[in-house]
Amino acid sequence: MSKYKQVIKWLTEKIDTGKLSPGEKIPSENELCETFGLSRQTVRHAISKLVDDGLVETRQGSGTFVSDQRAAEGERNVIAVVTTYVDDYIFPSTIRGIESTLSEKGYSMLLSFSNNTVEKERQILTDILSRSDVAGIIMEPVKSALPSPNMDLYRKLQNKGVKILLINSFYPELTLPHVSLNDAECAYKAVKALIDAGHENIGCVLKLDDGQGRERYRGYLKAIMEAGLPFSYDHVNWIDTIDIKDGKRALSRTMERLKECSAVFCYNDQVAGIVIEALEDSGIKVPEEMSIVGMDDSDIARNGVNGLKLTSIPHPKEKLGKKAAQNMIRMIHEGKLLFNATYEFEEDVIFRDSIYKRKK
Repeated sequence: MSKYKQVIKWLTEKIDTGKLSPGEKIPSENELCETFGLSRQTVRHAISKLVDDGLVETRQGSGTFVSDQRAAEGERNVIAVVTTYVDDYIFPSTIRGIESTLSEKGYSMLLSFSNNTVEKERQILTDILSRSDVAGIIMEPVKSALPSPNMDLYRKLQNKGVKILLINSFYPELTLPHVSLNDAECAYKAVKALIDAGHENIGCVLKLDDGQGRERYRGYLKAIMEAGLPFSYDHVNWIDTIDIKDGKRALSRTMERLKECSAVFCYNDQVAGIVIEALEDSGIKVPEEMSIVGMDDSDIARNGVNGLKLTSIPHPKEKLGKKAAQNMIRMIHEGKLLFNATYEFEEDVIFRDSIYKRKK
């Protein structure tokens, strides 16, 4: 990390966590130079970047202060928040993080759910486009691995001056910022955990229609190739949203393709739970005959499937919601330069009972 970016990161975290409040004076240039062991020129460069982003403001003869990024009275103060679902998986915590941060800054939240369908997403975007009070949209993309018919509406909203931030995934067709997991890196860590436990024939069950599936496949491949393990596309299984709704009935072909494997990396805990049930129906013991790792560290992982608690990579949930809201507010108040609102969380494996260590 560049030296000036260390100062930016430190001050941004202080502001985002409330340790530096709106209107509060930040440490002086001398104090920052001493704290970080940097030159005055480097510290001034960092502060100038924060001024350009609209996060702080310099007052002649008084110093530099945290900008008040509260919603201005009489201006657009509604943030539309759209997630795919509303169930008790990861969504309530993420929505709670968004709402608490927005309300602190005087913004109202307009909440909608797309049910992961492009038709519902189009209806929601059309409604937002007709409103005059929406300053920004925090949107979870629908089937983000596939070309979308809704790109025209996103571009119309951008042209209207509405700020758009994507969460959990992103559309490759649009140059929009996103706040998400680093899906590729987290998947790499999950598969590496299986490799470290002595597994060599490792399959995967990934979601075809969401961008996270594409990125998690990238991480799976990296771990397999880096370890010099045999790769077979026969062990790669793609399912979609409808398959997940159908449950284990949709996985008969998947079970056949995993026969030569001793371990499997699953798209998320929900999929891992379905795979565990299908394996046990087939007489395959988990983890003795098939080790499993999921993602999200949801209640499914912590409470267990058929008594088996699941090794998983956590989803930051509420932290992700807070970060998305913080970055949206900064986008609305950004100064001369465009603030880079993209942020990817990196998490580590939480080990439980679903990995069996094989003797080498």
